[in-house]
Amino acid sequence: MTAFDLPTLESRLASYASASDSTEPGKRAAVAAILRPGRTSGAGAEILLVRRAEHPSDPWSGHMALPGGRHDASDRDLEETAVRETHEEVGLDLARCGQRLARLPDHPAIVRGLRVGLVIAPFVFALREDAALSPNEEIAEALWTPLAPLARGEGAGTFDYDHEGTVFHLPCLDVGGRRVWGLTYQMLQNLFSVLRAEE
Repeated sequence: MTAFDLPTLESRLASYASASDSTEPGKRAAVAAILRPGRTSGAGAEILLVRRAEHPSDPWSGHMALPGGRHDASDRDLEETAVRETHEEVGLDLARCGQRLARLPDHPAIVRGLRVGLVIAPFVFALREDAALSPNEEIAEALWTPLAPLARGEGAGTFDYDHEGTVFHLPCLDVGGRRVWGLTYQMLQNLFSVLRAEE
């Protein structure tokens, strides 16, 4: 079983051949999977999750997610998008207190079963020093949660999603009563697969 202390995870990710830009057409966005050492002895690394604020024009309104957002023309690349959006959304300056560990495969954004012409690049960072979170108005909640239980499948389940009268049984993770599903669930599963790759 993989150890989930941050140095071990960093070693695993260092040997991972980071993904490159998807060739799929569409606009681009990026998110940050941010890891930090656990706050209790033997707890392993923690990952930052956010709950998006309720907003009628946001297709991911109220969802659990990784901090991030759409690429801006002023961004040098998608990594800079993830860094900028993280700073805007939760107040963490990854350029100053973070270290990029890997880039995971891109994901096409899907809303109500349809691709929406947006491709999301997930980046993994390690937090190098304590930094307070200061969520902006786009974020209803930001929380650190232990990574190991999620990777072991604790809290795994399904929920019924009704799409135009058809009910889909979608996989999810329960994080303290909060449901993680959809794109964020898929990105986390990719991360867990990389971390287990050498077992």
